[in-house]
Amino acid sequence: MNDTAPRARKTAPTSFKVEADATTAYWHKGAGDTLPPPDMTGPYMRNRPAPVQPVAGRKAWIVGSGIAGLAAAFYMIRDGGIKGEDITMLDALDIEGGSLDGAGDADEGYIIRGGREMNWNYDNFWDLFQDVPALELPAGYSVLDEYRLINDNDPNFSKSRLLHKQGQIRDFSTLGLRKSHQWELIRLLLKRKEDLDDATIEEYFSKSFFETNFWYLWRSMFAFENWQSLLEMKLYMHRFLDAIDGLADMSALVFPKYNQFDSFVVPLMRLLRDKGVRLQFNTRVHDLDMATDAGARTVTAMRASVDGKETVVALGPDDVVFALTGSMTEGTAYGDLDTAPVLRRGRHEPGEESDWTLWRNLARKSPIFGKPEKFYGNVDGSMWESVTLTCRPSPLVEKLKALSVNDPYSGRTVTGGVITFTDSNWVLSFTCNRQPHFPTQPEDVLVIWAYALLMDREGNHVKKPMPACTGREILAELCYHLGIVGQLDAVAANTKVRLALMPYITAQFMPRAAGDRPHVVPEGCTNLGLLGQFVETSNDIIFTMESSIRTARVAVYTLLGLRKQVADISPTQYDIRTLLKAARALNNSEPFPGERLLHRLLDKTYFAHVLPPLPEAAAARREHAESELAQFLGRGSKTFGRLTGWLDRFRDEVRMRRR
Repeated sequence: MNDTAPRARKTAPTSFKVEADATTAYWHKGAGDTLPPPDMTGPYMRNRPAPVQPVAGRKAWIVGSGIAGLAAAFYMIRDGGIKGEDITMLDALDIEGGSLDGAGDADEGYIIRGGREMNWNYDNFWDLFQDVPALELPAGYSVLDEYRLINDNDPNFSKSRLLHKQGQIRDFSTLGLRKSHQWELIRLLLKRKEDLDDATIEEYFSKSFFETNFWYLWRSMFAFENWQSLLEMKLYMHRFLDAIDGLADMSALVFPKYNQFDSFVVPLMRLLRDKGVRLQFNTRVHDLDMATDAGARTVTAMRASVDGKETVVALGPDDVVFALTGSMTEGTAYGDLDTAPVLRRGRHEPGEESDWTLWRNLARKSPIFGKPEKFYGNVDGSMWESVTLTCRPSPLVEKLKALSVNDPYSGRTVTGGVITFTDSNWVLSFTCNRQPHFPTQPEDVLVIWAYALLMDREGNHVKKPMPACTGREILAELCYHLGIVGQLDAVAANTKVRLALMPYITAQFMPRAAGDRPHVVPEGCTNLGLLGQFVETSNDIIFTMESSIRTARVAVYTLLGLRKQVADISPTQYDIRTLLKAARALNNSEPFPGERLLHRLLDKTYFAHVLPPLPEAAAARREHAESELAQFLGRGSKTFGRLTGWLDRFRDEVRMRRR
């Protein structure tokens, strides 16, 4: 390791479009376009790109060993032909996994800073994990196989998704949206992304929207705050449009068997180690030296602190660098039953010894690297706290049993996702996933995870903001909302509490504009790819493992010159079936305006099955449809008569042709 002089390099990567974008133009098949639609997924997209000529002596450096860094190593090996021993991962921590953590034991208490709600349209995630050997199944099976085996035989849903009034179930059978709220959501779906720069959620929606079931379900599932990015909420609406009819009871979700570290990091890291990938811990890369030549930018060295000693890592002429920008879990402060966490990051500046330093130093070199201060500069707007409870039998466990789908000790779905207290000042939620949550967890122990969104308010029972509370005080607040606060001593005697206060956990949701986040491969960069939650992609969302893996895949294919596209997000957002069932869900599970007319038009045709079933008997449907049409046109109008006659003739014509 030694310093290096700037040098000229080859030009920026090829102009082949690696990251597909379905929103750029109308796509149609022609002889001049040999590629499939830009958002097509499936086996046809499982092709391996044509091998590129190996570059002698090329090394790959990955800054950060979270899921994005692990994915970059995976795709370099599987699709890029890079040898594992030529890949080195550098991390400031002393363990791989980044934000995908999971640690502890039953005696000291387990800790997980977060959990993973998964979707079957995480196409890049499943592309990777269908090639990673399973954690517990025999050889030949993948993590995907293992995942499907669990979820196909243990459906996820919640019977207690929303609670209020100290443990009573609040009706969550519908999204609780008025017509005005429905139109607000529909208009948001129709808006252009370019028109939402720096717009916030609370600036757009009416005040009454924030008291609907929809908002409690949405914010607690995805961790949105009123003051955060309206653009990101729009992107989430498109990404999860196919799942919106399963939003209320969480039946649209699939969960891993264990915690995020054991379920994903352990098997993927085992594969990478077997391939020879090197990990170097206690290494914080804080700056990159660059040479510039006619608009091209080439990283020539990495400046890092290794075990506290400043070091310069020189890069070879053909080396590539993949670096994480920012961190959701950077600066986490910890507490326990008797100790409140103490935040060690500034409210507006994280300091030099943080995971934001590299991005900040890059941004000082050029505007192409974005504006990190837009994301780290408001801790009060991006902070929330999570709580891990290690529970032996107590009144808390008995209350959990009453709210769960299955017995918590059965190994099957327990709460089916987070349960949210809608009258909690903190917007407190908790969940119990399948148990055991850790492979070596004792049979009589349960792991419960809780978190809250609003950090500046006093609790309903404990008159303090959550960050000022000890674990016992937070446990008391939870017990209060469950209606068992009178049994707190018995609960605390059998519960270990570990706290994690994360100042930047929703920093990626902060309001942003075009240019605030760098592209995966910034303009002119010849050997640098940026990964994670703080880079720009065409249409994908953030705060998911899918988005981290997508950024890694785009970066690897681009820098290695692989002629293979990374498809845009699943085309289900354009599927007429998705649009119809989403319209029904937004209309509180009632037929939306015009739906009965569609039934009358398509009934007895091949396409009848795309329509959600109507609630009334078939005999009443004609009357309902005509009533609906009359609302649009007026019952006595000539147009009304012509249209009802046309509908009857169309149906008769279809039936005649069938005979």
